Amino acid sequence: MPWIWVSVGSNMDRETNIRAGIHILNERFGALRLSPVYETEAVGFAGDAFLNMVLGFNTELPVDEVRRVLRDIEHARGRTRDGHKFGSRTLDLDILTYGNLVDESQDIPRAEIMRYAFVLAPLADVAPEQTHPGLGKTYARLWQDFSGSRAGMRQVGLTGLPGGRGPGICH
Repeated sequence: MPWIWVSVGSNMDRETNIRAGIHILNERFGALRLSPVYETEAVGFAGDAFLNMVLGFNTELPVDEVRRVLRDIEHARGRTRDGHKFGSRTLDLDILTYGNLVDESQDIPRAEIMRYAFVLAPLADVAPEQTHPGLGKTYARLWQDFSGSRAGMRQVGLTGLPGGRGPGICH
């Protein structure tokens, strides 16, 4: 059964939407592994700051079905898709990895892992010794070697989530 890592982000009613997304995912997939939460400046547009984190779970669902479940949760939380890559989000859920699958046509592993600190930092926090399926390096090493911008990003506590400022498990 593959282990899935998912990035989670919101800049609209951030805490409510992230908590609700985690709750729905926990009901659907069972125990979740949660990274710390980071507050980051909006990237690619002028907007409110985001809360970002990474969570993981096991599932036997195929990748397309996991993606559909994530889209359904986003939609339930008021997410609209207007064709703009950068913009405000009630809830953004993206598959980062799906086991050891490497499939560029599905963007798995997701290229944003190596592009944005707000994706790689929480992944390195929650899974430091796991290896990136395409690069064969641990997330801790990738974060250590990360040359992109780390500006405008700080770890924050989100009340009601296990782990406080560190990784946790949601049952």
